[in-house]
Amino acid sequence: MKSIQGRLSLGLISVLVVVGLVVAQFSLWLFEVGLQRYLESGLRNESEILLTALVRGSNGLQLDESRISPAYGRPLSGHYFRIDFSEEHWRSRSLWDLEMPIPDGPGVRANVKLGPEGQRLLQLRSQYRRFGQVFTITVAQDYTPVWESFRRMRHIGLGMGLGALLLILWLQRLTVKRALGPLERARQQIHQLQQGQRSQLDREVPIELEPLVEQINQLLAHTEDSLKRSRNALGNLGHALKTPLAVLLTLASSERLQGHPQLREELRAQVEQIKRRLDRELTRARLSGDALPGMAFDCDAQLPGLLDTLNAIHGGYLQLRYEVPAGLMLPWDREDLLELLGNLLDNACKFADSEVCLSIDANRDCYELLVDDDGPGIVKAVRDDVLQRGARLDEQIAGHGLGLGIVRDIVDAWGGELQLRDSPLGGLRVSVTLPRRGRAEIA
Repeated sequence: MKSIQGRLSLGLISVLVVVGLVVAQFSLWLFEVGLQRYLESGLRNESEILLTALVRGSNGLQLDESRISPAYGRPLSGHYFRIDFSEEHWRSRSLWDLEMPIPDGPGVRANVKLGPEGQRLLQLRSQYRRFGQVFTITVAQDYTPVWESFRRMRHIGLGMGLGALLLILWLQRLTVKRALGPLERARQQIHQLQQGQRSQLDREVPIELEPLVEQINQLLAHTEDSLKRSRNALGNLGHALKTPLAVLLTLASSERLQGHPQLREELRAQVEQIKRRLDRELTRARLSGDALPGMAFDCDAQLPGLLDTLNAIHGGYLQLRYEVPAGLMLPWDREDLLELLGNLLDNACKFADSEVCLSIDANRDCYELLVDDDGPGIVKAVRDDVLQRGARLDEQIAGHGLGLGIVRDIVDAWGGELQLRDSPLGGLRVSVTLPRRGRAEIA
């Protein structure tokens, strides 16, 4: 679909071209008509001069050449006449041995060709009565030089008109671009919202855009406030339920049920299952996903603290490192990504011998998060079963607390893919591929 600027520019260009062509053609036609009328006026004067030059002499009717223009005596001078009366006709000497075409009737006739040089004649035929006779006087003038000048002027005018049209098009494009500048800035800011670089749109916009920007900002603020309230409520719910669950676990382990070992074990298993399910559902409910575009994860700011926390938890004997492009911003919620990376890195630290590496790469279509360790890994035959929906890794391999359910829920919420592979370090590689929500920002 074409942009607004493109449609406006195309429409204005079309209107200007059509109007310019119509005005140019009409102006040229008016100029040519005016030129012909001017020449016609001169020919009418010449015709009347020839009429007055008709006199009676000793030999009858004569033409007094002293009264007419000398141009009629020069061969092919461009000024010609023919006088028809009775059974006779007189011609100007300027015609030499050429015969001037006779118009069919009185009036003006243009574009009459004469002679091998192709002179372009404008003719005027008029009828007069004098000395009791009818005289038909035909005068003609070669307006080829005037026509050539007119053609040159037309080409110059068209060139100047084309130049003026190009200048007008450039000015209108500049005007349209400046007029639509606020819309382009709003589009860029919305793109920055998707990238997590801002949480609100600038309010300094033209008055026409103020209602739209205000509504978007109110929606963003409402969404952020609702998400915070939901998370706080879920956190309060989790804390409120942990105490009764702890009491139930204590009762299941108390001496009151020593005489009922089967009942105690079943009660304890059910409470543990409720606790695990509660933790998982609370984590899933806390995922913001794509709901808040103003959120982002700054790798340079967040990863060092996360790795320091894991070092403190696991005793500091591991070498934890990360390989991430400088200034990389991931367009997802900070808490969600900390939950995702925290679970993956915590599991890798539990089973690594000495080294854990996190690497993040921003490709054209996706982000790829890789967590490698040099531990024992997972047998390939078990990996597909582990990744099936509803399966838990700690149920497949005893003591392996990966928190895979939480990780899988986060990845599914973002439309990503989770895979288990062999690591170049010798252990397990957990690969998370997430589709792009926006471009990676490199500072």
